[in-house]
Amino acid sequence: MDPQALQQQINESSKWVPLLKQEISQVLIGQDNLVDKLLIGLLSGGHVLLEGVPGLAKTLSIRALAGTLQAQFARVQFTPDLLPADLIGTLIYHPDEKTFAPKLGPIFANLVLADEINRAPAKVQAALLEAMQERQVTIGDTSYKLPDPFLVLATQNPIDQEGTYQLPEAQLDRFLLKVTVDYPKRDEELTILDRMASTTANEATRPIVDTATVAASRSIVDQIYIDPAVRGYIVDLVQATRDPSKYDSGLKTLIQSGASPRATINFALAARARAFLEQRAFVTPADIKNLAPEILRHRILLSYEAEAEGVTTDTVVQRLMSKVPVP
Repeated sequence: MDPQALQQQINESSKWVPLLKQEISQVLIGQDNLVDKLLIGLLSGGHVLLEGVPGLAKTLSIRALAGTLQAQFARVQFTPDLLPADLIGTLIYHPDEKTFAPKLGPIFANLVLADEINRAPAKVQAALLEAMQERQVTIGDTSYKLPDPFLVLATQNPIDQEGTYQLPEAQLDRFLLKVTVDYPKRDEELTILDRMASTTANEATRPIVDTATVAASRSIVDQIYIDPAVRGYIVDLVQATRDPSKYDSGLKTLIQSGASPRATINFALAARARAFLEQRAFVTPADIKNLAPEILRHRILLSYEAEAEGVTTDTVVQRLMSKVPVP
């Protein structure tokens, strides 16, 4: 497509974005980066994992986003006694007809809030793998397609919190982004105090955009241009997580395994979505640098030596970004 025509389409089709952000800001103070990352997940069809200590509005941010969309929304509270059937559904026997019929679970929604996802055991996490990757679930002998769009927006507390489980690497890799939610700034917390310290505080948002409009925006996002040099930068960053000694010999003993090709694909998807949010018809290296921590932090498996030294994946990503040449 002609770049000018594409730019015009982006300008037209992104008009709902500032309206949606404005509506969310009525109930969510600050956390601009968090809102942007949720929108990137929405526009690129990728699941998003939010991590932070309790009370940082992780659940509220997802509910606020869901309220601005004319779409099906389901919330599942993950607990140690949750069963796979509670999530995806099960077969119900009807004695009068002597047949089994499916009872579909809450996962059959456009937006699924998996609240405190790391409080459920491995068997429940395994039930999510097929849904997150293939957009379908299998109940009995039959596979059922999930609605389009389908997004898992999950929250979790840090792993050192009591009563939490480590998510499997295969499941973590299926999340487009892992966003760490931090404490608000002082002026933001004052606004939170003024606005929310009331028994009648409003935490609801009104619908702004429907799924058809989001789907139309997605089709335009797919056409945003990524220069060969930027594509090379994406591949270099991902491959640096697998062979860090090429850029920093000190990282060789800190990384046990690097990011998969899914990270490369997700870089392109998320970078195009970020360019769309900024009304650009092309991806820049700044997009890649902005997204690198959220795309790579949950895909790098650290060695025991790194854990002993207190090194985090964020530290490793920052060191790699400082070494890999930027086009």
